[in-house]
Amino acid sequence: MELVSFRTPGLGDQSYLLTHQGKAILVDPQRDIDRFLDAAAERDVDVRFVLETHLHNDYVSGAVQVARRTGAELVLPAAAAPTYQHTAAFHLEDIKADNLTLRPIHTPGHTPEHTSYLVLIDGEPVAVFSGGSLLVASAGRPDLLGPDRARTLARLQYGSLHRLAGLPRAVALYPTHGEGSFCTTTGAGRYDSTIGDEIDDNPLLGIADQEDFADRLLAEPMPIPAFYQYMGPANIHGGEPMPTVDVPDVTAADLPTDDATQLIDIRPRQAQAAGLLPGSVGIELTDDFGSWAGWLLPYGAPIVLVADADTDVTEAVVQLARINIDAVRAVYRPAPADPLGPGYELLDREAFQQRLTRPDAQLLDVRMPNERAKAAWPGAVGRFLADLVTDGIPAELDPQRPVLVACGSGRRAAIAASLLVRAGYRVAVLNGAGVADLVTG
Repeated sequence: MELVSFRTPGLGDQSYLLTHQGKAILVDPQRDIDRFLDAAAERDVDVRFVLETHLHNDYVSGAVQVARRTGAELVLPAAAAPTYQHTAAFHLEDIKADNLTLRPIHTPGHTPEHTSYLVLIDGEPVAVFSGGSLLVASAGRPDLLGPDRARTLARLQYGSLHRLAGLPRAVALYPTHGEGSFCTTTGAGRYDSTIGDEIDDNPLLGIADQEDFADRLLAEPMPIPAFYQYMGPANIHGGEPMPTVDVPDVTAADLPTDDATQLIDIRPRQAQAAGLLPGSVGIELTDDFGSWAGWLLPYGAPIVLVADADTDVTEAVVQLARINIDAVRAVYRPAPADPLGPGYELLDREAFQQRLTRPDAQLLDVRMPNERAKAAWPGAVGRFLADLVTDGIPAELDPQRPVLVACGSGRRAAIAASLLVRAGYRVAVLNGAGVADLVTG
């Protein structure tokens, strides 16, 4: 048996390809399926099953497209009830292929239909794919389907975690969600473990009472990315094939002037600081570019990317397509002579602290509420980055005075800076060392 893992850091997710004697099982694939199929071809194995642990909230699945391309058997939890052909996985009703057996285990909590899959070879349990149920030192969030159902799902998650903890200690644990995912409760770390290690080390398994467990899961609710609301419906109907990654270049003269088109500047923040195209939002191209774009901008609106001359925008297009945004119309690469609007200042720790001592200083902290609660900066205006879009620029900020923006690393602060610049503010960003370091350091 060989296990190949495919990590998608920007979403905090992991897909898996398990191979055994010429057959392969693909678990929770994302929409960009070629990477999975290439790995199967390299190993000369046939994809026999495609498993979905649940209807995903954070990305569009590629399972339907894999099944169509390979002829694999597509398996989903029975209660998922999607609109396309599939094999329904019922609790403890084995699915067999020669000496390999898949045993569905109903593990509701993250979603009502959620199902984990125990893999047995020659009758011996070897691994379990736990999706968004039991995670490494954590568990999947129960509140993504809304606050009205959150406590019911949290109680169900308690039973699901203990159901999985009843498997043999040596069984390998392979969850879909991990570090960086907004589908986890506490900060999940590694992507793999064993049942025995989780029994010994997962703090949630140490909570004996179901209501105490639910209290723990719901104690520090995290924001829910805005694009999540569109993922479940898309996965009920089946993801469409990936769009083309070829995007035409346009000149400054050809830039659209309508209000609907969104201009996203994916250049490094140092380039954005030197000047932003008026009306653009700066989200530099890193692993989580697609998540922030999907969270902050009108979902499905046409997009023009602003990029450096030598930047391959394929990664940006793929990240957006993973969350079903196929509306990238063009890329604009500013020439040295092309006029840009104002940018913002990037300050190191020392310069930022000095600027805070000025009489006109005002600080905006764009970390999440739970981050601010753990290390609060006295006098700061606290607004999570996404709230700057939904609620607008805080009224406490005086547009006649410069705004100093900080977060945990400079990433979110730089995005916030572009929103403030677009609204006419003068901005400086703490680049690097985060607010928590300055408050506690």
